[in-house]
Amino acid sequence: MIGFLRTIDFRTIVETTSRLCQEANFELEHDVHAALELAAKQEESPAGRDIITQLLDNAAIAARDRIPICQDTGIVVVFVECGQDLRITGGDLAGAITEGVRDGYTRGYLRKSVVGDPIRRQNTGDNTPPIIYFKPVPGSALKISVLPKGAGSENMSALRMLKPAQGLAGIKEFVLETVEKAGPNACPPLTVGVGIGGTMEKAALLAKEALLREVGARHGDPEIAALEDELTVMINRTGFGPAGLGGRITTLGVHIEVYPTHIAMLPVAVNLNCHAVRHKTAIL
Repeated sequence: MIGFLRTIDFRTIVETTSRLCQEANFELEHDVHAALELAAKQEESPAGRDIITQLLDNAAIAARDRIPICQDTGIVVVFVECGQDLRITGGDLAGAITEGVRDGYTRGYLRKSVVGDPIRRQNTGDNTPPIIYFKPVPGSALKISVLPKGAGSENMSALRMLKPAQGLAGIKEFVLETVEKAGPNACPPLTVGVGIGGTMEKAALLAKEALLREVGARHGDPEIAALEDELTVMINRTGFGPAGLGGRITTLGVHIEVYPTHIAMLPVAVNLNCHAVRHKTAIL
């Protein structure tokens, strides 16, 4: 059977991950850029429009000069979909991704923000280890999605184990409460990832995965899509606006992912991301 497996060399994965780490920090995704341009047109506050214009100018300078969009270049979260008919040669997959993060943050002169122990807090010096989530899938392709996650938005994210009886009303209340507590700290206009269902850790993972979706793209289930729209309106009514200095546009979009759960549980997680929604994906 091994003769029928597709192979990818260790170094190819290293080089790809390195490139993704740099590009994610240097370049806005096209959908994010378009969402910010639309937000600038929709924003009614003069100060808010000026802030979004500055964000777009900053992004243009970062892309042109190959420098970070933000000084907080994040801890690297990596989502990997690995085909079951794929074999890595020359090393292991986790090692290749880790080496790619190390190389990308060194070559790109990106700030190293990872400490090797949460108590002693000594910097690892190369922004490793990354946080890697592996998902086996059919086929022989390898999909790598790199999401540098800054502390400003991550620190304002939250998880709550609701009672099933709290239902939709409880979900809406918790999402809105999380955004209101964050205020300007998560660098709005935000993208809001919401995970509903599963278990405690599954809900949190769903919320983070939701941030990889194209900004403003709606869930395939019409009821979930309607909830995304409703929450977007509710959040934009808070009036926090760009940079939290007042305005109409507090979020560029709310993305919800759901998963089956236990009859006695209703886990809900909210993962906030700043205006840049930094992420890049490659398929090998």
